[in-house]
Amino acid sequence: MKILKVLILLLVVHQSTAQKQLTLEDAVLQQFRKFLPEQPVMFNWIPGTTDYAYLKSYTTIIKGSAIEKTETEILTIEEFNKIMKAELAWFSDLTWKNANEFWVNDGSKYYVFNLSTNTGTLLHDLKDAENAVFSKVGQHVVYTRDNNVYLTKVDKNATGGLGIEYTIANNKDKNIVSGQAIARSEFGITNGLFWAADGTKLAFYQKDETDVHEYPLVDINETPGKLKPIKYPMAGQKSEKPKIGIYDLASGKTVYVQPKGANDDYLTNVVFTPDAKYLLVAEVNRDQNQYWLNVYDATTGAFVKTLLEETNSKWVEPEHPAFFPMSTSNNFIWISERDGFNNLYYYDFDGKLIKQLTANKFVVKDILTFNAGKVYFSATGDSPLNTMVYSVDLKGKQSLLTQAQGTHDFAIADNGKFYYDSYSNHSTPHVAEIYKSSGKLEKQLVKATNPLADYLYGTADIGSITGKDGSTLHTRLIKPSNFDPNKKYPVLVYVYGGPHAQMITNSWLDGANLWMYWLAEQGYLVFTLDNRGSGERGFGFESQIHRQLGKVEMEDQLAGVEYLKTLKYVDGDRLAVHGWSYGGFMTTSLMLHHPGVFNAGVAGGPVTDWKYYEIMYGERYMDRPEQNPEGYEQSSLMTHAKNLEGELLLIHGTADDVVVMQHNMALVKKFIELGKQMDFFPYPMHAHNVRGKDRVHLMQKVLNFVMENNVGSK
Repeated sequence: MKILKVLILLLVVHQSTAQKQLTLEDAVLQQFRKFLPEQPVMFNWIPGTTDYAYLKSYTTIIKGSAIEKTETEILTIEEFNKIMKAELAWFSDLTWKNANEFWVNDGSKYYVFNLSTNTGTLLHDLKDAENAVFSKVGQHVVYTRDNNVYLTKVDKNATGGLGIEYTIANNKDKNIVSGQAIARSEFGITNGLFWAADGTKLAFYQKDETDVHEYPLVDINETPGKLKPIKYPMAGQKSEKPKIGIYDLASGKTVYVQPKGANDDYLTNVVFTPDAKYLLVAEVNRDQNQYWLNVYDATTGAFVKTLLEETNSKWVEPEHPAFFPMSTSNNFIWISERDGFNNLYYYDFDGKLIKQLTANKFVVKDILTFNAGKVYFSATGDSPLNTMVYSVDLKGKQSLLTQAQGTHDFAIADNGKFYYDSYSNHSTPHVAEIYKSSGKLEKQLVKATNPLADYLYGTADIGSITGKDGSTLHTRLIKPSNFDPNKKYPVLVYVYGGPHAQMITNSWLDGANLWMYWLAEQGYLVFTLDNRGSGERGFGFESQIHRQLGKVEMEDQLAGVEYLKTLKYVDGDRLAVHGWSYGGFMTTSLMLHHPGVFNAGVAGGPVTDWKYYEIMYGERYMDRPEQNPEGYEQSSLMTHAKNLEGELLLIHGTADDVVVMQHNMALVKKFIELGKQMDFFPYPMHAHNVRGKDRVHLMQKVLNFVMENNVGSK
């Protein structure tokens, strides 16, 4: 009896310490929630001090000092809501005004709160506002409603103390859209509203879509279904006509900047000079092989001069507005890829190059700030998998600040004597620290433990192979927790492969999705390779895809397959492939161009013919259809549909406004004409990706299909 009790006790202890099984639902829905490593949220230095603040669990403000060890919980969202009679779910868009006050908003209601008096003010209560942008100088807010632009100014004399709304753009013609991102959000464009630094003026995009084709989307949530067309400019067709409005808050008048070139050129990278007298715009021609950095008078809208221009036989793609290091000068820093890698160039306002600040053979990602005579910027550094932080002074002396390899976030205190550095890497869930400007560690804020420590999950091997052209191609191979090198494992190749994207990074989980680890626990290996054409490797690596999308990308993915087949634990007869968007294009391309390599493929939201894709992206990489008919024909999946072997599942969101359903419908039609069997699954009313709880259904659909059909020789 005693022996039985001991055995039962041992069993209970074993069960209590045994690791949990990761469910697919948790893997899909909880990666950036329950399984996100502990880290400060929205860290900010408090202006004019060496104090800092961040959010804990999004709902509690923590305050600390660079020179003191302790931190203090100063306010919870529940306390804020009680004082302000508000209903905020979290401290969204929290921004510090000074040492005692901060702003916070939920996109409709804008508050300023004083911690010293524990009181606050509701500044704005907007109705049906979208794309709102707040001005810290005047505490005004500009926003869009439908296709027009509105401004609410703070006015203490207004009823209830709230701001008064002004109409800036009011076009009844729905083809004229103001204040929203243009050019399908290419060229680094993320918004359509731009404040001058002094808050006296604002600029806004306006596009005339009269000549742009209307593409039909159907809303099935109504009875009967309702047509909801979108403007969608396909390659080679007519495009939108852009211009930029400049609104003066004092006069209430608006002037417009027209393209200096053709009316379908691109107006990108908009920014005011520090004195708010001028607007700088990088104008790209429709063929995307030339751009001009032009100056316009912010009072009249008139063209003033061209500061610089660049051409390239493949493409040009400015993605960063001019950066002004000093508020008292219009001298600026420009990020250019002219020598093959993004580097920093310092110009005066006559367009004369003062100094090339960096000449790195790696990619500058972004300028972060300017402080005490130094420009701080993020870059890959020696490894394209990293995001490191550097400084360079205006004479070109460069220093690396971040000490650990990995993916870093950075912020420097106003006085330049302290900086915040948080990072993760392959073996580090998250670390957040404060350093002195000398590089000496001052204090550690967070050293996160592994949030998956209680779960069974495998390992990721990060490596590289050499492509046929000699390029180094980075790889990630995820193995199960009970990996046995003497077994033979089936493999899922997960692919994206397109420009700007990078699937493998030196960060926690190495850029992988948790569902990949779930699949590994089902007895799979999951392999990913970043091929030529993908991001963070410089122009030479990326631009090899020009006019022939899919060609070199497939060469590299097949080199990855050959590498897999050299591994004794890989079952080379049981390979499957899956990807979404460009990855869907790659998945189907691999199945059709190289039949027999993969038993099964799942392509989500794939581009199937680049003539159906949008002008701004498609014409950059493929030129116009009439300029490159052979390239369009060879990259079209319809051209190769007759070669289908194995099992193929095509998936599409029925409300996809990025890769419209015509892509998949055209390919399905072609397969039917050829008598080829395949599977198709729609996700009703989902856009380009399937989000929310329905994503669990999607991944179950994808992975079930892979596991059921990747069976090798029968």
